[in-house]
Amino acid sequence: MAMDVEDYRPALQAAAGHAQRWLEEVGDRPVGPRATADHLAPAFGGPLPATGLPAHQVVDELATTAEPGLMAIQSGRFFGWVMGGTLPAALAADWLVSAWDQNAGLRYATPAVAAVEEAAAAWLLELLDLPRGASVGFPTGATASNFTCLAAARSRVLRDVGWDLDGRGLGGAPPVHVLVGAERHDTVDLALRYLGLGRPTAVAADEQGRLEVAGLREALAQVPEEAPLVVCLQAGNLHSGAFDPFAEAIAAVRDRRTRGATWVHVDGAFGLWAAACPSLRYLVDGVADADSWTTDAHKTLNTPYDCGITVVRGAADLRGAMGVHTSYLVADATGAGDPLDHVPELSRRARGVPVWAALRALGSGGVARLVGGLAENARALADGLATVAGATVLNDVVYTQVCLAFEDDERTRAVTQRLLAGGEAWMSGSRWQGRDVMRISVSNAATDADDVRRSVAAVRAAASA
Repeated sequence: MAMDVEDYRPALQAAAGHAQRWLEEVGDRPVGPRATADHLAPAFGGPLPATGLPAHQVVDELATTAEPGLMAIQSGRFFGWVMGGTLPAALAADWLVSAWDQNAGLRYATPAVAAVEEAAAAWLLELLDLPRGASVGFPTGATASNFTCLAAARSRVLRDVGWDLDGRGLGGAPPVHVLVGAERHDTVDLALRYLGLGRPTAVAADEQGRLEVAGLREALAQVPEEAPLVVCLQAGNLHSGAFDPFAEAIAAVRDRRTRGATWVHVDGAFGLWAAACPSLRYLVDGVADADSWTTDAHKTLNTPYDCGITVVRGAADLRGAMGVHTSYLVADATGAGDPLDHVPELSRRARGVPVWAALRALGSGGVARLVGGLAENARALADGLATVAGATVLNDVVYTQVCLAFEDDERTRAVTQRLLAGGEAWMSGSRWQGRDVMRISVSNAATDADDVRRSVAAVRAAASA
């Protein structure tokens, strides 16, 4: 099928028009979708037509049919889960990534995107104040990043006790002991399951979800000194936004483990970015002493979705866990390693390009203002919501998360349902500390004071309905 640029132009123009309209309207439309997947399925499905359509008509049909089922995640009043919006430079760069169609696995094959990603990686280490020689990869998100980091951890701690994981597998291997905070994110457990490491040992957490160092010391005392050990800490609790006490926790691990094979990993899917803001940097004091770190660009940095970040202190550890070499893959001759050495995929889009674009557009000062602004909006929301009759803010609002509850679980659920049905704002329900809660995550750079005011008013209206 021969194609030239004129075959692309009408479809791209149609897509640009629909995208522009979406961005113009997203701030005013109801935040939640107005149609369900079951409602939309017949319009998209049915038997595959024998005859196709021109590309621009396909784009028109797609955009028009999908519109009622789209969530306005880019709205300044969307606070569900932990989902960021998209910065203009990052969105435009992501369009270029699709147009360029570069398979970003090899430096030799796609040198431009490799160079861009390497620059982005260096900027990230500088911004987050992590070891400058660490290896950085761009997997799909925090789940894949936790998997990647913990795969490197598994290989290293087993190798340190003399077990050849690559040659012998896990069968008969010394058990790897994994300690986690009681309120870690479930993706840590998921990654451990993928890796065949089983269920971790939970260490008690305090009322804000922070790992308790005394409990960590007790758990460490139960692990044989020579046994391979992985400890997982957390930067940003999903409900409270709280941060584990990194300096104390890592010191406890190092003090206890003078001989054994040990690795400390930090899951900082959205919280690790506190390091980029001078007023919030205290939250991650000591975090750079860990061995690996997970975060997302598509959360706090506001790049398009499908962009996680993996950081591993030892380049050889990451390359040993993820790397592969075959006769048909032209390995990098400089010794720098290839992008495929840093993530689980051989073939992937150039996810680091939108990261570079976001960082280049913001600069270090802009990133600090972005992260600090998210935290300021969270505090403003908490202050406003605390004045709603019957509402209680349950957490210390130190970062971007707010947890709200009403007099009992039934009322909390009812207010949440009314809020979502109204469409003015989106705050997802959850359960924390034995209570149903309305969980608010401030992750969008577009959120402003008016969005905060309107969102508080929406909760007040839902509560008084």
